[in-house]
Amino acid sequence: MQPSERRNQTQTIWQQQYESGNKRTIWAAMKRLGPYLEGLKLRWFFGMLAAVGAGIMALSIPQALGSVVDNIESDDATTMVVWIGGGIILILGIIEAVMVFLRRFLVLPPASDAETSMRTTLFNRLIFQPAAFHAAWDAGQLQSRAIADLNMLRRFFAFGSIMIVTQSVTIVVGFTLMFINSPLLAAIFLCAAIPIMVLGPRFRMKFIHFSRSSQDKAGDVATKVEESVHGIRVLKAFGRGDHARHDFRREAGQLRHLEVAKARTLASFQFLMILLPEGILAFCLLTGLWQVGQGTVTPGTLTAFFATAVVLKQPIEGIGMLLSQVFMAKTSLDRHIDVMDIEPAIVSPDEPKTAQERGLVQLHDVHFRFPDQKSSDRDLIDGVTLRIEPGETMALVSHTGGGTSTLLNLVPRLYDVTGGSITIDGVDVRDYSLPDLRSRITVAFEDPTLFSASVRANVLLGTGHQRDDDDPSHPYRAAAPSDEQLDEVLTSALHTADAEFVENLPEQVDTRIGEEGLSLSGGQRQRLALARAIAPNPSVLLLDDPLSALDVRTEERVTERLREVLDGTTTLIVAHRPSTVALADRVALLHEGKIADVGTHTELLERSELYRKVMAPPRPSGQDLMNSVAEEVRP
Repeated sequence: MQPSERRNQTQTIWQQQYESGNKRTIWAAMKRLGPYLEGLKLRWFFGMLAAVGAGIMALSIPQALGSVVDNIESDDATTMVVWIGGGIILILGIIEAVMVFLRRFLVLPPASDAETSMRTTLFNRLIFQPAAFHAAWDAGQLQSRAIADLNMLRRFFAFGSIMIVTQSVTIVVGFTLMFINSPLLAAIFLCAAIPIMVLGPRFRMKFIHFSRSSQDKAGDVATKVEESVHGIRVLKAFGRGDHARHDFRREAGQLRHLEVAKARTLASFQFLMILLPEGILAFCLLTGLWQVGQGTVTPGTLTAFFATAVVLKQPIEGIGMLLSQVFMAKTSLDRHIDVMDIEPAIVSPDEPKTAQERGLVQLHDVHFRFPDQKSSDRDLIDGVTLRIEPGETMALVSHTGGGTSTLLNLVPRLYDVTGGSITIDGVDVRDYSLPDLRSRITVAFEDPTLFSASVRANVLLGTGHQRDDDDPSHPYRAAAPSDEQLDEVLTSALHTADAEFVENLPEQVDTRIGEEGLSLSGGQRQRLALARAIAPNPSVLLLDDPLSALDVRTEERVTERLREVLDGTTTLIVAHRPSTVALADRVALLHEGKIADVGTHTELLERSELYRKVMAPPRPSGQDLMNSVAEEVRP
């Protein structure tokens, strides 16, 4: 897939997701949290009760204070009134503090548990998505969903969801007490809610738009960082550091613009939420003093009213912030749902089949086309029929871009055929369970990917060197080899791939290599990837141009050792050089999506002009010949 096509496909996906997220209500989105909160709801409920209790205690203090003020003004008042009132207020304050502690104690652990559950569930979904899914999604977008979005949901679950309920109860109870103290003052104070009710929906729509856009743009920025870090050597080699910096600055500037727009939207609403109550309180003060002068309310009642208003000030002013958190949490949840609602296209069958491992591979009229191909284009794989006998080594040869690597990826179901079938030992690969199928096959890709782990862990990745407690029935895990057996396998695989260079590493096979193995040369990475493919001793081995990064002498050594290892293993090799083709018992020539000819290397050279063109080395230019002659005669 071309970068522009991938970008267009990704933008289409995001547009569809944005539209579906807008149609999903907040309540419908929040209901999707249910599976992650199983077993945690009781603690959350008691934490919410503790928070509500703290709010009620905070509202009780002004009532006690008002009672103290009225009692002090009575004719028979004594200092005991102050002490008793102060003691009651102190006790209420201590109870409020305990309630706040209980809220945090009860809610924070389940919030972290819910975040962990969501993160592991998302990772499981990503792991089992097919290659086509990851080709359409930028890695930075998936990273932002797995980290930033889930952090936001944890904060909402631990704080926002509790405080929405708590502050709603606090406001309702507070206004009730204010109406009891002075219906007139409470009615005046309530007038501040009218503009908020009118402008609130407009704030919601604008904030949700900026929130979603900024979170998507944050994913783009994360993708830029990842691409630049992974491609740092290319950027330096081509002197394109300034270009990368310019691109990143543009993406970061767009993110800044969206964040500033979001902050301005929130600030405008917060300005309204603070200004209205403060202005109304000033008017209430004048009216209250007039009522005290008229004798319709007592000083203690007025004190209780304004003390209650002070308690309500924080919940009222915090409504804007809480609403923004609700909307951001809804956006984060929508983005999480976007991924979770995409069911893996390649899964194990409900009733998998199995067969004795012999290594017979058959392709029956296999067709394949990418989903984004034009309908007028022919299938990339356009009717391939081929039989590879157990223990046979078959080379696949074609012009560059001819589809040999894609054909190789169809065998372990990294992609699924769009027509025809592939069978291993007489069973369609789609009828195997995925663990069973992929335990029979190992792959060495042309572009070797290594993990940020030790050499040992990378090479023994497919040998069952670690048990999987979550899936004890996995074929790799049924009987994990002993340490002695693994050491033998590791040594043999490294020797076959001519990777003894690991002995010169600081900690030899226990040396931790950098991310994607960038601390190693291209040839070293390719040899470790080849050793990783050999180590499990599979019945079917798939090699995608495995020696392309090796020098001539290293290639000769590896080729000679591979001949011994491949004896008895069914092997498919994508080859572009005669030295690699020499490993094969037979060669299949792929041309325009079909098998044009099959035979030995010698036979095809004799009878196929197309094969000779494919395998012919590039003809040197006149300038190259002059340079070679000059090099020969140079003293």
